[in-house]
Amino acid sequence: MTDHAPITRALLSVSDKTGLIDLGRALVERGVELLSTGGTAKALRDAGLSVRDVSEVTGFPEMMDGRVKTLHPMVHGGLLALRDNPEHQAAMQSHGISPIDLLVVNLYPFEETVARGGDYDDCVENIDIGGPAMIRAAAKNHAHVAVVVDVEDYDALIGDMDQHGGATCPKFRRKLAQRAYARTAAYDAAVSTWLAGAIDDATPRRRAFAGTLAQTLRYGENPHQAAAFYTDGSNRPGVATARQVQGKELSYNNINDTDAAFELVSEFASGDGPACAIIKHANPCGVARGAALLDAYKHAFDCDRTSAFGGIIALNQPLDAATAEEISQIFTEVVIAPGATEDAMRIFSQKKNLRLLLTEGLADPVTAGRTIKQVAGGYLVQDKDNGRITIEDLKVVTKRAPSDRELADMLFAWKVAKHVKSNAIVYVKDGATVGVGAGQMSRVDSCRIAARKSIDMAETLGLSAPLTQGSVVASDAFFPFADGLLTAAEAGATAVIQPGGSMRDDEVIAAADAAGLAMVFTGMRHFRH
Repeated sequence: MTDHAPITRALLSVSDKTGLIDLGRALVERGVELLSTGGTAKALRDAGLSVRDVSEVTGFPEMMDGRVKTLHPMVHGGLLALRDNPEHQAAMQSHGISPIDLLVVNLYPFEETVARGGDYDDCVENIDIGGPAMIRAAAKNHAHVAVVVDVEDYDALIGDMDQHGGATCPKFRRKLAQRAYARTAAYDAAVSTWLAGAIDDATPRRRAFAGTLAQTLRYGENPHQAAAFYTDGSNRPGVATARQVQGKELSYNNINDTDAAFELVSEFASGDGPACAIIKHANPCGVARGAALLDAYKHAFDCDRTSAFGGIIALNQPLDAATAEEISQIFTEVVIAPGATEDAMRIFSQKKNLRLLLTEGLADPVTAGRTIKQVAGGYLVQDKDNGRITIEDLKVVTKRAPSDRELADMLFAWKVAKHVKSNAIVYVKDGATVGVGAGQMSRVDSCRIAARKSIDMAETLGLSAPLTQGSVVASDAFFPFADGLLTAAEAGATAVIQPGGSMRDDEVIAAADAAGLAMVFTGMRHFRH
């Protein structure tokens, strides 16, 4: 590989013209000849810079609505020719091809077109062809050519040139080449994913994933694991798009838990009243609604005060001063909410280690999407669990029908159970969780753990009986045997919501009737592994 590669001729063709004029001016000041196309050339000329049209170099005008302008040997020969190969040099001389030492390209805004809801034809027209072709050519020839695809690298380019007398160094060009190939890969992934959706192909033969680095993390789940956070460009309200007002950098576990918390609290529309979710290790340890945000937080906190220590708090309404003051009484890692008052932020500012994240709104719990899990040798891809149940979907299967209060708590418990690791059991009373059992190998164990937590909290709160007395219970999947249901009844639950579908449903229903329970089937389960 050659050493430093002087830049004497550059081709600039960009859709995003941020920083273009400053870059063009910096290159001209360093004696670089500018080639350009269409709107980029016009912008450079309007700024008083000398620029040569690519059409003048190729001898062909831009045609077919700009679809054909750079797909020409005069361009690709200039990008691909090996400067130290005599045969390549002879071919360039024979055909009048001049070298192109620098390519600056950013692509047609395909992702933005899809995001704003462009129709099929509009999206197709925003698929760039010439840009990726030039990028790949320049990146392949990075021994001699520098290729820049991100506005963020403009200053680094000029800095490297200044450091090396108008040339770029091999290490910098290799880094640029990697970024270039990653950009075209991400672009192609966006196009193929969109097209799969457009033709309604849920399982295309090949599927590509792409992300943009948002943050290099200190470590992953454990200190010996390297980690980073990438965004997918979907702009879904949540941890990826939130504004961090204060506190130290988020960790891998913070990001994972904050996402779980905000996705859960987003199940409860802000217009339906305040709600709060407290998360620990990606599982809810308390979720509640209240007449005010402070009430919702207190009720959620009272579900499991021990686990709430060092947890993540998500709110479905802007944080107010009273709630902030109460939250400040214990150690909390992260608070995420759709806004905050000035007084609330002032109160939190006294807690330097508390991270406060503000979003533009709640996440839409019914929006379609996908979840991706890596396994040895591949990936598991599935639709996001956006299933919802309304009161009309419930099937009463016991002799006793649930009361209106029980129905309201059942629907609340069902929304929470969707966000608890399986086997999930959630006891709810008066719009607040009072016991959560998560991630156990048997459902009956989850029932017991959730009930035990309620007993412990009753002692902490000085109550005469655990709050599971008179509660309802939600199970994310069917009860395979009656033992789990009977354990819930012993804990004081009076009504049960579960999917149904077990071979022993009749046995479980009979046990519910014998215990005087009301039970409804949803016909939908919410496994979460």
